[in-house]
Amino acid sequence: MAELPHRTTFVLDYGDERRAHVVATSVAQEAGEIDDDRSTTSLWRDGPTVEVVVEAADLVALRAACNTWLSLVGVAEETAGAAETVPF
Repeated sequence: MAELPHRTTFVLDYGDERRAHVVATSVAQEAGEIDDDRSTTSLWRDGPTVEVVVEAADLVALRAACNTWLSLVGVAEETAGAAETVPF
């Protein structure tokens, strides 16, 4: 892949290691799968913090990739929150 000069990092602190694990695990399977010639994404979790790094060849690709990843994280957060309210 060519050099990707544009980068954005999202640092998401959940204050709860379990929630961070659920969100990171939910979206990690997409890392590498939805990358293309114009953008790539990496994801790490350290305790209660999840870091998403988006790199892109141009600003349009960066915006599109950021929108995609923020949507994926948002759905994972909503799902994790809903699962916590289900009584077992």
